[in-house]
Amino acid sequence: MKEVNGTVLGDFLINSLETGGLIMDIRKVFNSNHLKLIAIIAMTIDHATDLVYPGFPAEPLPFVLHFIGRLTAPIMWFFVCEGYHYTKDVKKYMLRLGIFAIISHFAYCFGFGISLNPLEGGIFNRTSVMYPLFIAVVVLYIEDHSGNLKKWQKTAINTILILSAFPADWSCIAVLAIIGMYSERGNLERQMLKMAGGGSVYGIVSYFFVSKTYAIELIGVLMVYPVLKLYNGERGRAKWMKWFFYIYYPLHLIIIGIIRLAVYGDINICL
Repeated sequence: MKEVNGTVLGDFLINSLETGGLIMDIRKVFNSNHLKLIAIIAMTIDHATDLVYPGFPAEPLPFVLHFIGRLTAPIMWFFVCEGYHYTKDVKKYMLRLGIFAIISHFAYCFGFGISLNPLEGGIFNRTSVMYPLFIAVVVLYIEDHSGNLKKWQKTAINTILILSAFPADWSCIAVLAIIGMYSERGNLERQMLKMAGGGSVYGIVSYFFVSKTYAIELIGVLMVYPVLKLYNGERGRAKWMKWFFYIYYPLHLIIIGIIRLAVYGDINICL
């Protein structure tokens, strides 16, 4: 054991740790609760920035804050794929997301000062991203559990469902990204390619029809790859976190809506 700083000591330490069962993959430090908390924090920063800097101004500070907010959507998409795969009752999962999408629609519209009619006042960002999440699960369910339907019937129904998400935040792209990511489940790199492909299309459309600043900020979704790379596949001990997100999403939008009315009056602070 003379090689104090050499391989002998190194091998001794490794063997000792392995024997004691203390070896762990330090690269996988986040469980699902940690990632959902990251998504919640990023989302809160993003929406609070909408409140303080309405309309996505091309200024350094709001740009950076919105850039951080781009982490939220792809983390949500990833966990919809995981949720659909692991759920014991996919119908209950769909029902929960459907109810959540309805509640979130009212909270989203109130939060940002948008008409409750998604077909009034514009064609983008008329309802929350929760609606596309719900539609994505419905489409996946039809693909997996509707053997009595012919292929063309499935295609027709799913096309209509996907198009129905067009007015929502992240539009049809959220649905297509989730479907694509689910098809590559278990291969994070391929999932990210699917996500990046959909995000690129959304970015191009946003650049020409919504906001050039917003389109450039969409590059921020790529930050999700190193974050998800740290996912260890575990749920985490805090089981209440699942319900916390369902409650927190509409609740924080209602709070934003109250502040919006108090500071600006009944105006639209969204894009």
